[in-house]
Amino acid sequence: MWTYPKIIAHRGGGVLAPENTLAAFRCGAAHGFRAVEFDVMLAKDGVPVVMHDPALGRTVSGAGGVADYTSHALMQMDAGAWFGHAFAGECVPTYEQVVAFCVDNGIWMNVEIKPVSGFEEATGRVVAQYTKRLFADVLARDVADPARAGLPLFSSFSYEAVQAAQRAAPDIPRALLLDRIPADWRSKLDALGAVAIDTSYRNLTEAQARAIKDAGFGLFCYTVNEPDRARELFGWGVDAICTDRIDLIGPRFG
Repeated sequence: MWTYPKIIAHRGGGVLAPENTLAAFRCGAAHGFRAVEFDVMLAKDGVPVVMHDPALGRTVSGAGGVADYTSHALMQMDAGAWFGHAFAGECVPTYEQVVAFCVDNGIWMNVEIKPVSGFEEATGRVVAQYTKRLFADVLARDVADPARAGLPLFSSFSYEAVQAAQRAAPDIPRALLLDRIPADWRSKLDALGAVAIDTSYRNLTEAQARAIKDAGFGLFCYTVNEPDRARELFGWGVDAICTDRIDLIGPRFG
């Protein structure tokens, strides 16, 4: 069952800061959030970086894609100016930098493994290997409750990426991201040894929520920005939501 936080800041700071930057994580923390969701993909040199889009242009100026640049080159790029002048100079962070910030500040992480097309297995494997190294001290202990121990939760829309993470770091919990709940959801979760489903609240029905919870899995919904809808989902048995509106739905909401 779900033992993780209930309210999670989407991409660090929601709509209040440039997504997936250290400024966003500082913003979420300043608003009292001790749980965040963010995206990880591989740079050209195989180093995991925290970005959502596989192509440059929306949050980071430039041509080409993440896989065309080394992590060092990406870290020199401005990932904050698009959001506002106050954030100009915020760089693309590495996964390791974000983990260090979150660990230092007692922030739990929902790590979305977001592979560039064609790098599904590699991204799942490398992110898991990095995480295994970064949390080696925790994994060396007998962890009865991964959430309380501070272990992150992996999630991905890519079945292959989650499968690769399972092979590389089987002791780190996993969830499967699904835009819509398919008929074979239970067999998919069982095959991955997953503990939860992360899904769009827009396509979720109350009956599906009840079935997932009755089967003993955690249920997390993205990206819920209306307080009334959040209350409705919790009434269905949904365990947790992530939100962009960290100003409206606070960490102690509900």
